[in-house]
Amino acid sequence: MRLNRRALLAGLAAASPLRAQPAFPDRPVRLVVPYAPGGPSDILARALAAALYESWRQPVVVENRPGAGSTIGTEVVARAAPDGTTLLLAATAHVMNPALMPRLSYDAVRGFTP
Repeated sequence: MRLNRRALLAGLAAASPLRAQPAFPDRPVRLVVPYAPGGPSDILARALAAALYESWRQPVVVENRPGAGSTIGTEVVARAAPDGTTLLLAATAHVMNPALMPRLSYDAVRGFTP
């Protein structure tokens, strides 16, 4: 039996649980950069924020939180609500810090979703 492609797509769209969900993101997004303003990470974050705005049509605010080998900014993100509106621009320090600083206040592996 050959199915009508349009009927199949319409049925899938009507049954999709995603239909009831609001568009993501539904409010401004915070992009935390754990490095000083003006450096390569900051420049990358600002370009990324502009591209995300074009895609999402929601403001993406770059927030620089430098210091302590990037742990200050990373901790801000680790303590944020896990709603997807606080992002971290992570670099190699995110992977190295647990080995260099065994008493971090966050779990660098389990505390974040890529």
